[in-house]
Amino acid sequence: MTVRNPLRRRGRGERGVSTIEVVILAPLFITFVMFVVALGLLVNAQGKAYGAARDAARAGALQRDYGTAVAQAQAAAKADFGGTCSRLSVSADPAAFQSGGAFDVHVSCDVPLSGLNMLGIGAVKTIQADASAPVDTYRRTT
Repeated sequence: MTVRNPLRRRGRGERGVSTIEVVILAPLFITFVMFVVALGLLVNAQGKAYGAARDAARAGALQRDYGTAVAQAQAAAKADFGGTCSRLSVSADPAAFQSGGAFDVHVSCDVPLSGLNMLGIGAVKTIQADASAPVDTYRRTT
């Protein structure tokens, strides 16, 4: 007569459960990791936008005329972003560019997120920032 262990019999119905758990949880984990990466990219781009707007405003405020100020602001913003943007736009308000006024800059950057389309974020996210720098009251215009 053979005696069978009752504990051994109970475990047979749970075969493959860990495989099913991995199959269910792996896509959720991968989606979560991709979401965290997307948020990291956006936070990094927003920080760069604030820094680029600040640097562009300061670079423009140091110039003597509006045309040169805008050109220097665009160069400063482009240098700050490097290759992050697929499209970079820098605009300034010409009315306030006078002695004792302020040089106001608006920076807009399209950040490509092409590797994260499956999350529904979209291929491109637009990041914007504004900054202002005072124009020196006693600057020379000639």
